[in-house]
Amino acid sequence: MPFHCPRILVVAAWLLCLKGAVAQQNDVPLNRDIYYGIDRNGARDSTMHTGMRPMIESRADLHGVMGFSPDSGRYYYWITEKLFKEHLIQVKDGGFKLSVDPIFRFELGRELHQGPNYRDHVNLQQNSRGFRIAADLGPTVSFQSMFMENQATYAPYLYYYAQAHGVVPGQGRIKVFNDMGLDFAWATGNVSWTPRPWINAQLGQGRHFVGNGYRSTLLSDNAMPYPYVKLSALTNNKRFQYTAIFAKLQQVGDANRLPTGDAGESLFWWKRATFLHLSANLGPLQLALFEGTMWKTIGPDGVLAFNPMQMNPVIGLNTAANGFGGDNTQLLGLDAKCRINNEAVLYGQYALTDPGRGRYAWQVGLQWFDLFRKDIHLLAEFNQATPYAYTKKDPRMSWTHNNQPLASPVGTGYSEVVILADYRLKDRFWFQGELSWLHHPEGPNASGVPGGDIFAATGSGDPPRDWDYKRLYAGVNASYRMNPKTNMQFTLGYSMRDLTPASVGQDSGWLYIAFHTGLFNRYYDI
Repeated sequence: MPFHCPRILVVAAWLLCLKGAVAQQNDVPLNRDIYYGIDRNGARDSTMHTGMRPMIESRADLHGVMGFSPDSGRYYYWITEKLFKEHLIQVKDGGFKLSVDPIFRFELGRELHQGPNYRDHVNLQQNSRGFRIAADLGPTVSFQSMFMENQATYAPYLYYYAQAHGVVPGQGRIKVFNDMGLDFAWATGNVSWTPRPWINAQLGQGRHFVGNGYRSTLLSDNAMPYPYVKLSALTNNKRFQYTAIFAKLQQVGDANRLPTGDAGESLFWWKRATFLHLSANLGPLQLALFEGTMWKTIGPDGVLAFNPMQMNPVIGLNTAANGFGGDNTQLLGLDAKCRINNEAVLYGQYALTDPGRGRYAWQVGLQWFDLFRKDIHLLAEFNQATPYAYTKKDPRMSWTHNNQPLASPVGTGYSEVVILADYRLKDRFWFQGELSWLHHPEGPNASGVPGGDIFAATGSGDPPRDWDYKRLYAGVNASYRMNPKTNMQFTLGYSMRDLTPASVGQDSGWLYIAFHTGLFNRYYDI
């Protein structure tokens, strides 16, 4: 299928359009460092709809945003211009624009929290190589493609997570090599078409994020990329934006294999999903409604008959038709953002997953830009989900994709406080810090305490047992950003994880140095 091959998407884009002048219909890479600039612009009087991400370049205020602002510096030599200013390959010819860049992460680290069963595995590393291609083919069509191949030895808690779920958080399915090495790959790509300024259509494989904070209680980019079709309409006055995403999700692992049939390798259990988002920009206040539906497509006797409602683009109808207690999974949500002044934004979310049983999640947060002085940023956020939120009687119908939560990476039945701080110095130097405290009613080895395990069957809805854990995660890093086009940088950092109670390998103290690009988010604060 074309969903699974960015190379085919590239060919399709060339066939779609060969005319016109330069436009920007590609998505802004879904990376927190890049969206720092967009959120900062959104704190001022803006017509942007920031609650559905990634945003299309033509609909985003990219003034002062990393990778999109002109660089007037002088670099004297072609090699220094390539290193510090330009794409590796860039072509501009009339209405055609193309850029090609390597993306990579070369990291060395050391696990400083040694335990009795893994003291021989204190040296950590990651070797990731790939590429990104982006092009504008006239005023209406753009395409992009990104691929990464990875080999890594992570801190033990991440290794055990990957072993338990079969995936590296947010990235790819794993193959184990040597003793604790993980081999994985992933790819994204899409074709984006805007035949009129008010409408956009995309075909691709990727991730989406609903919200204005660090976590999302609705839909986040924590899970692996999935194939999708996305349709988005924007009114002429830019007050309202409507988005419909039709996706295919699956669950991996031997337990989720389907009967082989005529195929050489049996397929994984899969489900269709519909994500609908209606956003209203009311000046200082931005409000959005969200409806997510996961459609059960496989029953005891095989693939179920196609339900035409899976193509329904009208928000609210799927919930009215399905309710919350059936085989399909429903989530209704509200997302809000309010500008306090030109530097501060208050935001929040509410996700309703089963009102009859009191299952919901909510979020409240604050972002403050230029705090005390220019380029100091603070984000403070609280997230909470009740026990059994995001779960179903059939655990494969939980709010998950490829064995990863589609909302917060910590799953369900939790309370979490997150504080993030950024300080940018003279554009090239960036200092970041994170503090996250989590209270979760589940055993430290994901042992399936009722109400706290998103991958477990909900059963009769018994209350959680009196057993929980508390997790403290903290991290600091300092980076020198070489090239803003790919967020290429040298980074020195340290992160720690303290779990109470903790089994072997769950606590961590990770010191690392990395030379890398940054065009997507990694969530290792789980």
